[in-house]
Amino acid sequence: MSANVSPRGKQPTQTYDSAFLKACRREPVPHTPVWFMRQAGRSLPEYRKVREGIAMLDSCMRPDLVAEITLQPVRRHNVDAAIYFSDIVVPLKAIGIDLDIKPGIGPVVEEPFRSRADLARLRDLTPEDVSYVTEAYGLLTAELGSTPLIGFAGAPFTLASYLVEGGPSRTYENAKAMMYGDPELWADLLDRLADITAAFLTVQIEAGASAVQLFDSWAGALAPADYRRSVMSASAKVLDAVSGYGVPRIHFGVGTGELLGLMGEAGADVVGVDWRVPMDEAARRVGPGKALQGNLDPTVLFAGTEAVEAKTREVLAQAEGLEGHIFNLGHGVMPNTDPDALTRLVDHVHTLTTR
Repeated sequence: MSANVSPRGKQPTQTYDSAFLKACRREPVPHTPVWFMRQAGRSLPEYRKVREGIAMLDSCMRPDLVAEITLQPVRRHNVDAAIYFSDIVVPLKAIGIDLDIKPGIGPVVEEPFRSRADLARLRDLTPEDVSYVTEAYGLLTAELGSTPLIGFAGAPFTLASYLVEGGPSRTYENAKAMMYGDPELWADLLDRLADITAAFLTVQIEAGASAVQLFDSWAGALAPADYRRSVMSASAKVLDAVSGYGVPRIHFGVGTGELLGLMGEAGADVVGVDWRVPMDEAARRVGPGKALQGNLDPTVLFAGTEAVEAKTREVLAQAEGLEGHIFNLGHGVMPNTDPDALTRLVDHVHTLTTR
């Protein structure tokens, strides 16, 4: 089912005609919609206050806290969509993988995956494993009304890299060693992770997500030929698994300028673009039939209002005439960003693009 048809099942119909979902479907919009990756998080003082003394993964499993954190940027910034507050390793934690998110480091896996025997640790994810997600969605959709809620998950390559490396990496040497040296094990690992990721997104869609975003944060480390041969089919499996719901599927990675066409080909309705590739060039690389999302450099927000507005106009000019455009940063909001700069940015985009 295409994202151009009315959603079925439990989808909140009051969000269907929102500017965000219209842009995802490449329909005319009243203004260019805006939301920000990591819009809920450390840049907001209210976030730091409610998270005080609560570990990251614990906060992801408390529906009341998830709902409050997800809503904070919607209230403050007037963004056109909310994104569910969670972390890409939550489904791995939910199925029993021994990991933690360590401050200043990120996700750390106690026993990294290195052999075929490790596949047995990846059992199926059930809705009962993440019942707190369903509960949080219930709270959120009741509060958000006509504002769409974006669900998300980590893509198989990025999750596999965390599992094999044991934590964040700059070289991905262990993950790539498995990919090149034991392609059958690598393929089986990504296939299992695709099933888990698809199940996690399905729970979110069934609970009321209006769209979903698949984050392949580390895919930019891959050459196009390696992505196509060793990664693309797993991401395609995830995106295909939720295609029947008719909700837009966004696919985003960092440093993926050379992969944009392939990421769209994997099954995305919307391709996220980081700040390295101009939007008009991204459209050429992706080809017709896809909306694009992006792509202001997050660091511009530290440069003052005049510079932010100038760079915003540049992005909008590059995106003029696209089939569908959702304004976003080229990556997540940085922790030291002034929240007021984000609020002004949303207002600036809305003012410039009101039809």
